[in-house]
Amino acid sequence: MGTIGGAVFQSIKGFRNAPSGVNRRLLGSLVAVKERAPVVGGNFAVWGGVFSLIDCSLVHLRKKEDPWNSIASGALTGGILAVRNGAGAMIGSALIGGVLLALIEGVGIMITRFSAEQFNPNNIPFQDPSVMSPREASGFRSEKQYQ
Repeated sequence: MGTIGGAVFQSIKGFRNAPSGVNRRLLGSLVAVKERAPVVGGNFAVWGGVFSLIDCSLVHLRKKEDPWNSIASGALTGGILAVRNGAGAMIGSALIGGVLLALIEGVGIMITRFSAEQFNPNNIPFQDPSVMSPREASGFRSEKQYQ
């Protein structure tokens, strides 16, 4: 996923930064993809590995799987991966990681709640018997329906 996303991003970047001319731009795009896409893919893999390690560790320690594990994992992952840049960068990356994962978890919970509403048996729309014919109101259907 990181390599594909990196390839798309780097191809656009290489195309824009290359000298004028279609052939030169396409070649610049290809060179940028060859150079940078594996790096972006590797960074994505490292982030995913650290995130999964922390997430599984939190599930094991807390004995429950909830959105707080993912939020804390995002924050800790951001902080750990920025440790070489100093304390300020660690705090900033941890905040961004935690907020990003909180947004992702919040959207997931919201989608789950909205989609679960359609399966609620209490939400069956009923027809008003006063606007139905006497035959439909009694539960019998007309014979025209079956022809």
